[in-house]
Amino acid sequence: MTTHAESPGLFAALAKNITEAKDLARLALRAVHYLVRGKREPGSVARQMKAVGNDSLFFMCVTMAFIGAIIAFQSGLQSKKLLPDFSMLGATFLKLLVRDLAVSVGALPLATRVGAGIAAEIGSMVVTEQIDALRMCAADPIDFLIKPRFLASLIMTTMLIVWSGTVAFVAGALTAYLAFDVPLHTFFNIQLVDVGDLSIGLAKCVAYGAAIPIVSGYCGLSTFGGSEGVGWATTRAVVNTSLAIIILNFFISGAGFLIFPG
Repeated sequence: MTTHAESPGLFAALAKNITEAKDLARLALRAVHYLVRGKREPGSVARQMKAVGNDSLFFMCVTMAFIGAIIAFQSGLQSKKLLPDFSMLGATFLKLLVRDLAVSVGALPLATRVGAGIAAEIGSMVVTEQIDALRMCAADPIDFLIKPRFLASLIMTTMLIVWSGTVAFVAGALTAYLAFDVPLHTFFNIQLVDVGDLSIGLAKCVAYGAAIPIVSGYCGLSTFGGSEGVGWATTRAVVNTSLAIIILNFFISGAGFLIFPG
């Protein structure tokens, strides 16, 4: 039973979370606004695209290759126990990858790497008063710092997920061939993938690509204190971006099930 002493703390935490959600929504709207009407700094988006995409490529490929191999192996083991027919193993695996697995599982390690980097960089600028210097120069930190990362993440998250998902599928195909003698031409079966799967997967790529820089940038801008504050902001960014991906996955998957029940 909740005591009277616990109730104020619970309501205070709830009110704080609601306030942070509103601040996040405002930051996201301002970032979208500056995409259209903000200042153009040559090379800023390209630098962030390299930081988000190129620098994460090897990490994502290795991670998704192991995930694809593990899931294909476990799926093959379960199929062997129930019905030793591997003709649809590749088709089912590909549908799962496109609709949810490649995007949601791939976005989590990407969020930890990219989100932590954004929060640490912006948090360091806050504690060294560089953000205050930007405001004194009439430069909005959201336009100058968040917008390039937002646009770069939208583009590169989608490209990284597509590429790393392909790596996961190839790793799964090799695993199925070596472990269960499934021919590669049998595994490479796309007949179960439809427009609904592609639409849901693309929607998740865009949503996750937008959430990572917005949540991480908010954590960085709300940094206070010295180096300890930067460390705390980085931790918050990793936790909150991962939580945002899980929540978005729930709602997008639910909406996708209603729109594309197949």
